[in-house]
Amino acid sequence: MTLPPTVTDRAFTRLAEIGAAAQGKALRVAVEGGGCSGFQYEIDLDTPKDDDLILEGRGETVVVDSVSLPFLAGATIDFTEELIGARFAIDNPNASSSCGCGTSFSI
Repeated sequence: MTLPPTVTDRAFTRLAEIGAAAQGKALRVAVEGGGCSGFQYEIDLDTPKDDDLILEGRGETVVVDSVSLPFLAGATIDFTEELIGARFAIDNPNASSSCGCGTSFSI
């Protein structure tokens, strides 16, 4: 059984601040081949599709496609504000290593 990712209140709050639901959009979190570590996260505002896992909170939606879901099992989707900038970030227990910026990883 694959545990779905979880989404923090901070991530849902940020989506509300940028008005994602008001625009009819959801935060899409996907995994694609590439990046400096083998896989990379693709994070974008998009419309939900039929095969997406839908995670909802605070009136906002985060979606993960069925191909990316196994790579994100048990992961936490968060929003962080650091000196290098603000961004949606993934804490992925499946990643054996990741790059310095946190956008690519290996399994």
